[in-house]
Amino acid sequence: MSSLSYQDRVHKIGRITASIVLILIFVVPATISIVYNIFPPADKLLLGIGMVCMVYIPISIAEFLTYTPMLGSSATYLVFVTGNLTNLKIPCALTCMVNAEVAPQTEEAEIIATISVAVSSLVTILIIFIGMIALVPLSPLLSSEVLKPAFSQILPALFGAMGGYWILKQWKLAVTPILVIVLLYIFLPIPSGVEGALIPVMGLISVFSAKLLYKKGFIKSIEN
Repeated sequence: MSSLSYQDRVHKIGRITASIVLILIFVVPATISIVYNIFPPADKLLLGIGMVCMVYIPISIAEFLTYTPMLGSSATYLVFVTGNLTNLKIPCALTCMVNAEVAPQTEEAEIIATISVAVSSLVTILIIFIGMIALVPLSPLLSSEVLKPAFSQILPALFGAMGGYWILKQWKLAVTPILVIVLLYIFLPIPSGVEGALIPVMGLISVFSAKLLYKKGFIKSIEN
């Protein structure tokens, strides 16, 4: 048997897997460029990389600091390798932990989060595969003017459903973060694409407002 602990094995496998994925991300476009002899101008490439890094490096740091304490080590490696964190993996993991009645930052919660993220990833791959097969036959229906308004509301409906669940669960905790973000967008318009940088800010505001409400007796428990 290996002398490594569970967490040591998780970090070892996670680092190897993440490194392989990172290499593949660069190998695919590089291979296409070499095979077809299509190379972007170096100045344009560096400019594009710089613009993307300016947006996504702060967002990535914010997501790492916010989600890692919720998910634990193994689930964190999975979500950052498979993607779709905010709109799919995080709600799935949190819902499973709530249904299993386990508290975050426990061994039980990490196991539940890991299983839920893994199953969610497999289901996502299956749905994408089915969608690829059915895309051509269904394209006339999907591009019809009748369904066009519905597709433009997919993201609002998705995040509304996600937010509605947690707001109804503890509506007093949601008042302050919602009020702050609404006021921010009214008086300090947020540039498109950098919303993710607000994740740690709103996380801190949520935590401090929840602790204040708890101390003042407006809520009995922050967990329930």
